[in-house]
Amino acid sequence: MGFDISVNEVFSPAPAACKILKDRGLRPHLLVYDEVVPEFADVDKSNPNCVVVGDAADNFSYKNVNEAFRVLIGLEKPVLISLGRGRYYKETDGLKLDVGVYMKALEYACDIEAEVVGKPAKMFFQSALADMGVEPHQAIMIGDDLVNDVGGAQQCGMKALQVRTGKYRPNDEKHPTVKADGYVNNLAEAVDGILKHLGE
Repeated sequence: MGFDISVNEVFSPAPAACKILKDRGLRPHLLVYDEVVPEFADVDKSNPNCVVVGDAADNFSYKNVNEAFRVLIGLEKPVLISLGRGRYYKETDGLKLDVGVYMKALEYACDIEAEVVGKPAKMFFQSALADMGVEPHQAIMIGDDLVNDVGGAQQCGMKALQVRTGKYRPNDEKHPTVKADGYVNNLAEAVDGILKHLGE
């Protein structure tokens, strides 16, 4: 997209999940995207006593989801940690099911409620704001997901714009409970509007 962003400027839920795992002595069975696995390198994964589910893409096979189910159902007190709650996302070849769908399947099968560490969890947004050293009223979330981006940000006091790209759908603007503070056609329009507002 032409942005000069370094990896340490991207705030992902995996480090927050690692902290929770270490703090609580949890040893995860991971059902995540292959490129996310190294983020859990310092976490003990022997004899799992919980499951961490994230954006696993093609790793969300029946075999892998069923293995995660078996770990959870075999625990006296099953713990399911999800790196997000998204229903779907968009890639160049179209819409794809997101982590929330598989999280809900595991919740239903094991009669448990997952702990969501990523969007739209309030803690996720608060941690990102703290990492940047800004207060909620000093930040604006710009995203294509009405519930997880916009709604999540608004829960912690941020303003939020929805872009009409990616997974945006026109009926998002008629959602019964989540209303964006504004809608823009693309990220460039959002940035231009913010800069114009700051210059006033």
